[in-house]
Amino acid sequence: MKRLTILRHAKSSWDQPEGDDFDRTLNERGRKTAVRMGRELKRRQMGFDLVLASPAARVRETLDQLAKGYGDFDPDVRFEHALYLADAATLLDQVKVLQDNVEAPLLVGHNPGLQRLILLLTTEDHKGRRKLVAEKYPTAAVAVIELPAARWSAIEWGSGTLAELILPRELD
Repeated sequence: MKRLTILRHAKSSWDQPEGDDFDRTLNERGRKTAVRMGRELKRRQMGFDLVLASPAARVRETLDQLAKGYGDFDPDVRFEHALYLADAATLLDQVKVLQDNVEAPLLVGHNPGLQRLILLLTTEDHKGRRKLVAEKYPTAAVAVIELPAARWSAIEWGSGTLAELILPRELD
């Protein structure tokens, strides 16, 4: 069984709309939410041995703020340019090449790719989590997918279960 945690970056700033999208940082709300999400992940005793992330400024800052809330957050972090605004197929390709000794990866990036990845990897669940993701996968949301595979390379579309969904509005 493999377990993949997916985090969408926190709320970013549009203060400089003429600026490069890649360089957009978080707004104040986004920074606060990322800290709160870090605290929640720590409270739930969710640990990670690898962070696979887009190198965009808002993702980097999300991880910095998440670490502040989490405390002793020290997994290996790998920034992959292919994850910047990646579609679901590209995201899955990146996950499928993870080494099998990676037990608890955290994938951090952007919508709509992350939302589509969650929907394509999972099937309906009796708690209605998948339906919530289909409606909206908000900034700073966390989804945990359990995948019935011994190797990351064996993961298939529609094989997973959405085991947890943590929405920022639930932390207020």
